[in-house]
Amino acid sequence: MANCIKLASDELNQLLLDAAGRLVAEGKIPAEPMPAFKIEIPADKSHGDFATNLAMVSAKTFRMPPRNIAALICGALALEGSSFERAEIAGPGFINLFLRRSWFSGVVKNVLEEKENYGRTATGAGQRVLVEFVSANPTGPMHVGNARGGALGDSLAEILQWAGYDTQREFYINDAGNQIEKFATSLEVRYLQHFDPSVEMPEDAYHGADIVEHAESFIAENGDRYVNADSKERRDALVKFALPKNVAGLERDLKKYRIVYDNWFSESTLHNNGSVKRIVEQLTERGYTYEQEGAVWFKATEFGADKDFVLVRANGIPTYIVPDIAYHYDKLVTRNYDKAIDILGADHHGYVPRLKAALTALGVDAGRLDVVLMQMVMLMRDGEVVKLSKRSGKAITLVTLLEEIPIDAARFFFNTREANSHFEFDLDLAVEQSSQNPVYYVQYAHARICSILRNLEEEGVSAANADTALPDLLDKPQEIELIRHIAALPAEIDSAAKTYDPSRITKYATELANLFHKFYDACSVKHAETTKLQLARLQLCSAARQALCNTLQILKVDCPEKM
Repeated sequence: MANCIKLASDELNQLLLDAAGRLVAEGKIPAEPMPAFKIEIPADKSHGDFATNLAMVSAKTFRMPPRNIAALICGALALEGSSFERAEIAGPGFINLFLRRSWFSGVVKNVLEEKENYGRTATGAGQRVLVEFVSANPTGPMHVGNARGGALGDSLAEILQWAGYDTQREFYINDAGNQIEKFATSLEVRYLQHFDPSVEMPEDAYHGADIVEHAESFIAENGDRYVNADSKERRDALVKFALPKNVAGLERDLKKYRIVYDNWFSESTLHNNGSVKRIVEQLTERGYTYEQEGAVWFKATEFGADKDFVLVRANGIPTYIVPDIAYHYDKLVTRNYDKAIDILGADHHGYVPRLKAALTALGVDAGRLDVVLMQMVMLMRDGEVVKLSKRSGKAITLVTLLEEIPIDAARFFFNTREANSHFEFDLDLAVEQSSQNPVYYVQYAHARICSILRNLEEEGVSAANADTALPDLLDKPQEIELIRHIAALPAEIDSAAKTYDPSRITKYATELANLFHKFYDACSVKHAETTKLQLARLQLCSAARQALCNTLQILKVDCPEKM
């Protein structure tokens, strides 16, 4: 799992330190501790493949002008046998470094050797990470926000896995509390209405057709057995009948969206095993609660929250946040994950510091919990906001969205923006087969490469067993730019894992497709000047195809070989 860019950067760092050491030994610079310096990749590649500000930050330490230091460093660099060909001084004292052609051929060779594992890194060092996402209310269907959260959370979990973390996906089932009480009320009324139409449905209950369907299915199995039963017995029976069907439906719909969870965690287990009660007891034992008007309050302001909040109401019922605290305590203490990551809607902005305050009060390092806040989605068609499905005329859910647009488009589009940005999802563009559609553009690049490889193979030309030194022949700007971008995949995966930002991967894929098209338009593969150059370009095509395929695999987007 070689990260060619990181290896080159680390190599350059050592070359610079060695050069400085030689200058100290020769008495050309004072024997002072080397100040921290940066090694970066310039945006303008005419400024080199790497650049360092070493001379700039050393001016005060070495008591001489930066350009003089740069000249000394460049003179002392021992580049022979390294990945670097030459060094140049720019501006007030920047040092620009240029890679040898052999480094670029090494990138192509590395991709072809690692194949489907190219891009993976060991950065996470096996740390255990739990990503919780979607966790939609099981009392109804998933909405479009869940569609964005699903694509975001699942892709982030995959990115973390590729970056070397031991990652698990979890769905938290809210099968307790007010929503379930409302669900029970709705089911009970629809059940009783079947036998007595005069029974009224409360306005704040669930009025969806799914509630009626559950009630009718329940009647088909149980008849009027529960009409004269105790209300609690009737409600419990209805929920026990309907809720598992809803959860199974969530699991089925998410699988269709290519999301498979490692764990389905029920809130009810936290109530049943006493975890919810113990959280309040622990906070009280630690001296972080007080009573006011019969309610139990948490001293959240002592831990940085904007205000204290109620844990247990005067009627003895815990507030919604207590099981949430117990759930995250379970993640980080009981199950001992190194990191817990939640994907939540932006409306949870005030909730996060409260949750972290409670965890800190319980002795948990709240820094082990990271929350990605996700902004809302607006569906657009013909430049207008859309709220209803074109087919059904009803509110668009995850299921109806996937009936209207391809799954590939949904997963790719929802990851084209950072989570904290509002997103306008263009339904027309998502089904358009043109270069304007980013997922089509990327998939077309993959299919185009497959076509090139297939057509030449039919003519008896294959780079599979060709000389691995052949890419040294690639020196056109379009070839170099394409290889440089291919080399960046491991670093992009690490960056996306660090910032929890899958949009880096969609941007990488789009730019890779763009650079491949530019290369193919400028550098003929079939009609290359020599056989060796043709094979070298074929190897580059194979490497580009592999990098593109691996990138789409992370996003769980198909890689068609024909379009």
